[in-house]
Amino acid sequence: ALLGLVSVIAPAIVSGNTVVVAASPVEPLAAITLAEVLATSDLPGGVVNLLTGKISETVPTLAAHMDVNAIDLTGVADAGLAAELEIKAAENLKRVLRPATADHDWFADPGVTRMTTLLETKTVWHPKGV
Repeated sequence: ALLGLVSVIAPAIVSGNTVVVAASPVEPLAAITLAEVLATSDLPGGVVNLLTGKISETVPTLAAHMDVNAIDLTGVADAGLAAELEIKAAENLKRVLRPATADHDWFADPGVTRMTTLLETKTVWHPKGV
């Protein structure tokens, strides 16, 4: 559980984002312990935030929040809830990462998909004088 949690949080942090994590209501110990470690580390306050409680009650509000720019649905096993979260995220054009399978192999090469999904790409145009 800890490897999966770190594998979801780390790409968001290294790409310059803050993270709100919904801890597993069944096995929250890994998330709570990691939050305690991060609270006493050199990571600035507010970079990683932990929500505890029922996923079906906390995460829909997070998905619909207009100040949240992206959402990672890793760990959402209920397909109906995942679809509801995608619909709520679409209201302000959030980037959504929905894993293809629920049984992700955390020991495999992670690649950069998780990081690039959470990034906003901008094109900068510079006018050139003639």
